[in-house]
Amino acid sequence: MLNATLSFAKLVLGTLRDLAPIVLVVAFFQIVVLQQPFPNLDRVLAGLLLVMLGLALFLQGLEMALFPIGEAMANAFARKGSLLWLLAFGFALGFSTTVAEPALIAVAGEAAKVMAEAGRIAADEQSQKTYALGLRYTVAVAVGLALVIGVFRILKGWPIQWFIIAGYIAVVALTPLAPEAIVGIAYDSGGVTTSTITVPLVTALGVGLASSIKGRNPMLDGFGLIAFASLTPIFFVLIYGIVV
Repeated sequence: MLNATLSFAKLVLGTLRDLAPIVLVVAFFQIVVLQQPFPNLDRVLAGLLLVMLGLALFLQGLEMALFPIGEAMANAFARKGSLLWLLAFGFALGFSTTVAEPALIAVAGEAAKVMAEAGRIAADEQSQKTYALGLRYTVAVAVGLALVIGVFRILKGWPIQWFIIAGYIAVVALTPLAPEAIVGIAYDSGGVTTSTITVPLVTALGVGLASSIKGRNPMLDGFGLIAFASLTPIFFVLIYGIVV
């Protein structure tokens, strides 16, 4: 119990150290440049404390649950020797984590509002919800397929750069064909997809899978799934904009 408490205390102090540059930058511009006091300083300090504790708890949760379970399941599927089940697991993991991604939910909702204001879709609430849900599912399918491709690449040991180069060439070629209003949303979707929920599990899957396959280097082959998960949503959202 004591060791766990000391470990968490070190994690909190580490989180405070990581947040310190952000706090210093905000304080400098607020006090020195703008020359204004912080509004509701007590609330700001309380919020900062909650952020620090929340990040510490989140990191502790990753170490205790998400990373181990992701690596354990990847090892188990690799030992099972079933390619179909392994690819199905990769797709399901990518799809489910992306649908639950808070950043994607926020961006999809905001995108629906903007599209309604621009007259691209109906301005009623139901149409906006439908559009946002369709956008989320499009990105989720894209990430699921990205993990299928990434897992297959790890199994075969193919170089990642050719996939990434080909993917971005396709994205650049598709961009002029997509509606102008969707282009920015498409490019942002790749970033918001790879956030708090998706990244830990996807990283654990790649590292665990590469560690369990003979001849694969976890450092060289285990990473790179996040790159696929960032690329494919751009392509799929551009297509979604063209179709919808």
